[in-house]
Amino acid sequence: MVFQRRPESPSSGRSAFSSRIFCLYFAGSVFLTLATWVTRFLIGWSTWALTESPLWVGAVSATMLLPTFFLSPVFGVLADRLDPRKGMLVAYLSEAVISVSAAVANFQGVFTLNWILVLAFLLGVVSAAQHPMRLVLLPHLIARPSLPSAVGLASITYNLSRIIGPALGAWLLVSVSTGAAFLLVSALFGIGSLFLLRIRVEVSRSQHHAESIFSAMSQGLLVIRNSPLIRLVLILTMVDGMIGRSIMELLPAISGRLINGDAGTLASLSALAGIGSILGGLIVSRMRGRERALLQLVFGSLLLCSVVVLLVAWASDLTGLGLMIMLVSMAVTMIGTGCQALIQVCVVDAYRGRVLSIWTVVSLGVPALGAFIMGSAAEVVGFVAVLIACALATAALVVILWQRYQVALVLKKVPA
Repeated sequence: MVFQRRPESPSSGRSAFSSRIFCLYFAGSVFLTLATWVTRFLIGWSTWALTESPLWVGAVSATMLLPTFFLSPVFGVLADRLDPRKGMLVAYLSEAVISVSAAVANFQGVFTLNWILVLAFLLGVVSAAQHPMRLVLLPHLIARPSLPSAVGLASITYNLSRIIGPALGAWLLVSVSTGAAFLLVSALFGIGSLFLLRIRVEVSRSQHHAESIFSAMSQGLLVIRNSPLIRLVLILTMVDGMIGRSIMELLPAISGRLINGDAGTLASLSALAGIGSILGGLIVSRMRGRERALLQLVFGSLLLCSVVVLLVAWASDLTGLGLMIMLVSMAVTMIGTGCQALIQVCVVDAYRGRVLSIWTVVSLGVPALGAFIMGSAAEVVGFVAVLIACALATAALVVILWQRYQVALVLKKVPA
């Protein structure tokens, strides 16, 4: 049975679950997101098992990430031209093929480091394609007021899978062979794709694409330049990436330096970060698609993040640091999902893929840069001084942005 989206009025219920077609999408994304995280875990573990080298584990992780930076804008153009549901199906089925290839290589005894590097790169390419297709499809499944709800629920799925995926991957490695684990993951991709196959949405696309890929990308950048609200959202995403998300990236080092934590401590902090992310997603999922409320949420979350990080000097044990990490993770999730929802509700369909692909590059790239800068500074002056300085700088930037970009004037141009 195939479901199509029914016309919905602007007064539709705020929960995205009020849309049957979104329920199908959500069910499929549970399997697909979980399969993605299990695959990443299996690739990482296989690298370690073969090399026992942290350097190669990091290199494989970077190989999976790099295509996102370079190819996301290209796939953003394609997402604006093609059917995003079909694009998602191709991307996830490609991940299933990659998992099957890894399984076959394991069974044949030829799963070498070169195999892993090639598969990691292909996973990165597929991920770069999947992100803009998924983001473009989402607004066509629900009414506009329910967009924050849908984005928040997607965030919950992502963060739960980030926690459960590695645990499931570890259980599979204990229970079956690595090859069999990859095969079971491909089955998860297949189940999730079946849900996507039952979805039918009408996404209007121009039949004429005379301009080149690069010309189309430049049009997306022009849309960003001409929209004060989108520019503001990208800047807020950068600020968040330089403090909140950088802290999440440096969690192992922060745990070790501040409270002399071991592997168990890091596991506890990671679990608390996951709980904070889920809470943040739940809060955003209860909001309606109004720019004023979403902007206030993002600014408030940035201030919350800076205030919590200021308390780091008093975090001398697992309880104190764990509470700080949980609140920071909650704030980071609200900022990220709030920024994504803001772009979703204010950008027109014709440019949605291009604009959101730029946002994806910013949201993924800035935390990596921020973690490098923060970690380098911490080697010189220590984490406490660095975190306090970053918190004060963030609070100052929030105030400056609120005044300098005249958010109040921007809000007058958009519905309350």
